Amino acid sequence: MKITLIRQDNGSGKETLSVCEAGTLFDKMKTETKAGHITALRGIIPLLEGTYARYEHIDKLPYIYSAVEYTRTKEGERKMKRYNGLVQLEVSRLASGSEVEFVKRQAALLPQTFATFGGSSGRSVKIWVRFALPDDGGLPTKEAEAELFHVHAYWLAVKCYQPMLPFDIDLKEPVLAQRCRMTLDESPYYNPDAVPFCLEQPLMMPGEETFRQRKLGEKNPLLRLQPGYESAQTFTKIYEAALNRALQEMEDWKRGDDLQPLLVRLAEHCFKAGLPEEEAIRQTMIHYYREEEEQVIRSILHNLYQECKGFGKKSSINKEQETAFLLEEFMKRRYEFRYNTVQDDLEYRQRDSVHFCFKPVDKRVRNSIAINALKEGISAWDRDVDRFLNSECVPLYNPVEEYLYETGRWDGKDRIRALAGLVPCDNPHWQELFYRWFLSMVAHWRGVDRQHGNNTSPLLVGSQGYRKSTFCRIILPPELRFGYTDSIDFKSKQEAERYLGRFFLINIDEFDQINVSQQGFLKHLLQKPVANLRKPYGNTIREMRRYASFIGTSNQKDLLTDPSGSRRFICIEVTAPIQTNVTINYKQLYAQAMEAIYKGERYWLNDEDENILKQTNREFEQVSPLEQLFHCYLNPVEEEMEGEWLTAMQILNYLQTKTRDKLAINKVGQFGRALQKLNIPCRKSRKGTLYHLMKVE
Repeated sequence: MKITLIRQDNGSGKETLSVCEAGTLFDKMKTETKAGHITALRGIIPLLEGTYARYEHIDKLPYIYSAVEYTRTKEGERKMKRYNGLVQLEVSRLASGSEVEFVKRQAALLPQTFATFGGSSGRSVKIWVRFALPDDGGLPTKEAEAELFHVHAYWLAVKCYQPMLPFDIDLKEPVLAQRCRMTLDESPYYNPDAVPFCLEQPLMMPGEETFRQRKLGEKNPLLRLQPGYESAQTFTKIYEAALNRALQEMEDWKRGDDLQPLLVRLAEHCFKAGLPEEEAIRQTMIHYYREEEEQVIRSILHNLYQECKGFGKKSSINKEQETAFLLEEFMKRRYEFRYNTVQDDLEYRQRDSVHFCFKPVDKRVRNSIAINALKEGISAWDRDVDRFLNSECVPLYNPVEEYLYETGRWDGKDRIRALAGLVPCDNPHWQELFYRWFLSMVAHWRGVDRQHGNNTSPLLVGSQGYRKSTFCRIILPPELRFGYTDSIDFKSKQEAERYLGRFFLINIDEFDQINVSQQGFLKHLLQKPVANLRKPYGNTIREMRRYASFIGTSNQKDLLTDPSGSRRFICIEVTAPIQTNVTINYKQLYAQAMEAIYKGERYWLNDEDENILKQTNREFEQVSPLEQLFHCYLNPVEEEMEGEWLTAMQILNYLQTKTRDKLAINKVGQFGRALQKLNIPCRKSRKGTLYHLMKVE
């Protein structure tokens, strides 16, 4: 591994770049230079504290860049040559050399420590932690990917090393250009065989806590269970065991007696067993719904749970703070909230094993929450509930990312091409083209490529009743089918662009109804990587992430109108009804796509694929009346001595003599593009482009 050293001269602005092996660098650290600049720096630092002065020879000490090996461009600019996967942590403001050595020893205990050494001040320690991608142990090669990887690696390193150290790690911006001054350390720790932390390539910078992260961070495993039969059975067994212990302690209690003493014992056992409070209330209502009202049971169990948690003790917080804490505890105990970033909507479900689905939080739900809080004695206003729901207390939730995260490992069976095989057609390239399109759809859902959109669209052409639209719909799993639409209005351009971030798959039904100008706008949408829009009642333009991929259906074959070609569309003639009444293993279908993308498989169409599209799409291109007239009276000429060379305007004038209809002169540019598409021999001249043609008399 090579480390970059850069010496900067602040006076002249010049910098000198050199590269050396890591082992050589640590050998240099062990001895002071003849000039003794590091020793002098350590001696003068106590005198400089509290002043703006600096050591006059500080420029003699080069900067060490551990994360990146740099090189020079032809213009002399610095650029990344290779990412080393080293994250630098720093512990500073140590009191003595003994503390420096102690921190070094602690850091060296972890096998991921590549190196650790004292800083140039003599009162700090630098720790280099090694990271790599899983499987092949490689590292990101592109600078943008390396930046994302480095940020996530830095925060993981801080979390892993901080518990090992008695002193705080200095939190610094985790950039690739992390650096430190050349230093002197007689015994640096250097382990070239350090075992790297494995970290998957991140797709975005760390942001707010997501719904999945908060769920996984829940300490009580019972609260991490998903609603359903299995979790309900688990809760029932725990509750029945707790109820049995409570009844054994209440030997003389029988049904019809005062329920409160039993509930007190029952709540204690449920709490100790880790049963969520809402589930304990639900189970108690099932057993004793005739003996007591729900609100009484809820109050008794809630008070006992609070007492077991240590609540209720005298506190110095004021009334407003108490209301905020009580409201937060109430919200997290009774409900589960998440903010759907795709639908831009707040969702909720009640915390028990019988409420499976998240529902939108509308005004009616907000009022119900406020009333339930008041019933529990929390003096919260509507605005307090709204503040909680519209804050970072509610985690972000991205449904498509969560679904892809839970697909699991691929079993090796090719399901994507099998899905394409449901469409009967005579095109031998269909399955492979659909495979690339499907990978591109999933890759853009994951945000792998934010510079481009999924700029191709399959077009299924066939008779009515061939279940083309049904096939488009079953591409998405039921969990994501809310992100499917077959209705898009190209007349409203802003609304059409909004669909890019609102839907996962847009079916352009009856594609032949789109006119020429709208097809141009559609091609713009296909290649658009993001949508820049202003939200309703908003003041600023926001960049909206694109999720949408496109697919289309039609009953007519003459669909494509672009005279320059239509490489954006994968036109397929459906020869028989599509078999849509099939069982699709969606988890494995998308697991295959995830596996292919993770391994770096190509998800875009290359030049060979685009040439195939140009060939196969010709039968779906519209032939304008002008082109038909052209073919009737003119033929292209290959021989140099035959025919004549004509401009597009001369051709139009000649064709005008062959028809009574008036030809539009303003269409001459479009007509010229059509001639180029027909591969008419041409050459440039001062008159313009000349086409070699022979008139048919």
